[in-house]
Amino acid sequence: MKDVVRTEAAPAPFQGAPYSQAIKANGFVFVSGQLALEPGHAELMGGEISAQTEQVIKNLRAILEEAGSSLDQLVKTTVFLQNLDDFAGMNEVYAKHMGSAPPARSTVEVAKLPSGALVEIEAIALV
Repeated sequence: MKDVVRTEAAPAPFQGAPYSQAIKANGFVFVSGQLALEPGHAELMGGEISAQTEQVIKNLRAILEEAGSSLDQLVKTTVFLQNLDDFAGMNEVYAKHMGSAPPARSTVEVAKLPSGALVEIEAIALV
């Protein structure tokens, strides 16, 4: 059985696309990739990697909390960067939010992200 997770404290699916913010199933929550969008806004916030990463993590936190989880319960994240030169800036922000037992992680450079985003992060956590 799967349950759709939805909170107003994080942005709705980007441009009305057909996906859920997250799905809870079998003791896990699978969070869709998050961009640096504030809830209720269509424009990306922050023009630099650190500001965008902060907003992405804020969105992840809100969705995880709605699902009954938290950043401390993350087991795997995937980070998509527009440019790997932004790795250090993203990593600095990411590290301060992930605590002493960070999740497994993959980080990849992609050709393009929606609306010119610099970073997108998807996640899997325990519930």
